[in-house]
Amino acid sequence: MFKHILLPTDGSDLSLRAVDIGIGLAANVGAKVLAYHAMEPFASLPYYSDAMAFPEDVYLNQAQEHAAYYLEQVRERAKAAHVACDAVYEFEHQPYEGIVRAAHDRHCDLIVMGSHGRSGLDKLLLGSQANKLLLAADIPVLICH
Repeated sequence: MFKHILLPTDGSDLSLRAVDIGIGLAANVGAKVLAYHAMEPFASLPYYSDAMAFPEDVYLNQAQEHAAYYLEQVRERAKAAHVACDAVYEFEHQPYEGIVRAAHDRHCDLIVMGSHGRSGLDKLLLGSQANKLLLAADIPVLICH
């Protein structure tokens, strides 16, 4: 059965619902969990970096504060369920790629992730990290709505 479950979170209610499902599953099978958060890297134009209203260091600090908060929510939920939890965040343009890499690097055997269930034009324009993850992952993925 599963021994190490990856729980990606973006801090949304939907992702926390998936986190709760993943933690519940981990508690039932005696697995540990890995909380994961991907942050969008700072994008700047080299010639205008001095004139930017939102400096890179401010962006990076806020992104890391948000990541720490999101991951702490997962840690607290895992602790309440008596499930061992580790956490990691990183900067990644495509979150699904970071999720796949983290699962591989940390030897996870299941990913439990929420999906916003976009369809139509939103899905076409915004894409679906869950759909991309399903195509890229080489381990089981449980998608929660």
